[in-house]
Amino acid sequence: MLIMKSNEPISMIVRSTYPSLETHLGDTQYFQERAILAPMHDIVESVNDHVLALIPGEDRVYLSSNEISKEEDNVGVRELYSSDVLNTIRCSGLSNHALRLKVGAIVMLLRNIDQSSGLCNGTRLVVTNLGKVGLKVHIPRITLSPSDVTKFPVKFERKQFPITVCFAMTINKSQGQSLSHVGLYLPRSVFSHAKKGLKVLICDGDGVHSNCTDNVVYKEIFQNL
Repeated sequence: MLIMKSNEPISMIVRSTYPSLETHLGDTQYFQERAILAPMHDIVESVNDHVLALIPGEDRVYLSSNEISKEEDNVGVRELYSSDVLNTIRCSGLSNHALRLKVGAIVMLLRNIDQSSGLCNGTRLVVTNLGKVGLKVHIPRITLSPSDVTKFPVKFERKQFPITVCFAMTINKSQGQSLSHVGLYLPRSVFSHAKKGLKVLICDGDGVHSNCTDNVVYKEIFQNL
């Protein structure tokens, strides 16, 4: 199915991928087979925020604790990068400083917790209860660090629940998932050189609909073969 032109592409692809969402809350089979894929982390967050707002009930925000890594020994770096600065950092594979959740939300585990119980990196879960500080939880806050430290000027650590809202996920993170109903949201070009083409439902950031996306290839490299 091709999503038609719309001024609200996120709303359109959410309704297409998760039809009658409100009536299926708590239906694990419904959510197990569905997901929206997008190329970049910021796009995924926009979609997840939209879906989370559709779920009835009060949300709860869990704040992390951030600090410069003990391995970071540069003079003055702790004064330069305060906790307020570290709180603003968002990246794939790391829970946000402010983790907003609702009962019924779909989340993805970002670290291996208990592989024998299936609690592995990439496992999708349903939030069934949101407790307060002091209550026992099955997934505790743990110390997290970015997987690619070269993207940031300093090494830092974030103590947060290792989960993220997951009605949408990045294309890379979808590897290993078994999905029968997928919406692909591509407001920006996704393919780099040497990547294969794709023919699926697509609606770009300008609302222009198409059923294909550019396959970027330098034809010049084949001329002398």
